[in-house]
Amino acid sequence: MAQINWLSLVYLVVSTLFGVVAIWVLDSVGLRGATILGAWLNFAGSVLRIVPCVVVGTQNPFAFLMGGQSLCALAQSLVIFSPAKVAALWFPQHQRATANMLATISNPLGVLVANVLSPALVKEGEDIPLMLGVYAIPAGVVCLLSTICLRESVPPTPPSAGATSSTSEKFLDGLKLLVQNKAYVILAVCFGGCLGISYSFSALLQQILCASGYSNGFSGLCGALFIAFGILGALALSPYVDRTKHFTEATKIGLCLVSLACMAFALVSLLQGQMFALATTCSLLGLFGFSVTPVAMELAVECSFPVGEGAAVGLIFVLGQAEGILITLAMIALTVQCLEQSFSTCQQGEDPLDWTGEHHMESSRGTGQVSPMWGAGRPWAVQTQGGVWTEGEREGLGS
Repeated sequence: MAQINWLSLVYLVVSTLFGVVAIWVLDSVGLRGATILGAWLNFAGSVLRIVPCVVVGTQNPFAFLMGGQSLCALAQSLVIFSPAKVAALWFPQHQRATANMLATISNPLGVLVANVLSPALVKEGEDIPLMLGVYAIPAGVVCLLSTICLRESVPPTPPSAGATSSTSEKFLDGLKLLVQNKAYVILAVCFGGCLGISYSFSALLQQILCASGYSNGFSGLCGALFIAFGILGALALSPYVDRTKHFTEATKIGLCLVSLACMAFALVSLLQGQMFALATTCSLLGLFGFSVTPVAMELAVECSFPVGEGAAVGLIFVLGQAEGILITLAMIALTVQCLEQSFSTCQQGEDPLDWTGEHHMESSRGTGQVSPMWGAGRPWAVQTQGGVWTEGEREGLGS
């Protein structure tokens, strides 16, 4: 199980270690170069994972698998940091939250498709090479399309006045401004915690539920509901925020609802035979967590102006992934081995664990993540060299 857990954790570790480099690539090289680089890294990682399957007698095949996962993790850093920059450079002010949302949900949508497709492709262990080969095909197509079709990082005519000043601060100066911006730091800690909980939830969901007697199929259903309802929530919330500009209110309320859903899951997942309640809590956790993501990313860009969008969003994701690593490792460390239980559905090699201590930590973490933001007022005023932009002035600047 430790090796399986690291197949997920490697994404968080690599993105945390190389996240700052990905931020620099986005803000310095530009969207076109970052997108093409990410596509090639993803394709190279997909091919590397297949090598032990097609080359007979490959030594240490797990190293090839982890190497491929690491390259794909590098590519993901460039992908998940870019939606806010795409929205700022290519869309007018009144469409940015919606554009950010559409770009952001593409990643979990791909995960949802993989969650549905993988069980259909893999009936037994011998089918894993087929699955890896199928996943390499779209990676190759995207690599080819991005290399041939992407021509510019920015449109010929900026869609707004704010787009002309994108990335107006140098890279290191921008990072310095971010860590000195109290409103941004509060948002980064709170929303980063939400991201960390989502990452650990996705990585450990099956292991938590099998100990309480739920099947792998049901665990997969809960994971799919988590993503599907998150996409629906994002589709509903982002257009509303685009019209009303209630970025701060939506972020605060969303994070509070994430905390409540997190505490509900921590309690219900300890019980047996509560399939409907578990499916509901997983759906609500995704609904509130994913829906607030594009809104919080836009809020991060606004409250950190004139720092580049890649740095403003990327640093939050780096912090969230670091928190995800710590939360996942802490959750695993707090579990204790328990005797084989009659209701446990953990398969051979998956010893049932007692997750009670982990659930207490998860509940406490969910409560603590929103307290600083509610006490911080409206994290919207934007520091500039000429003073402080109010909410209305910032809106006028981007219109």
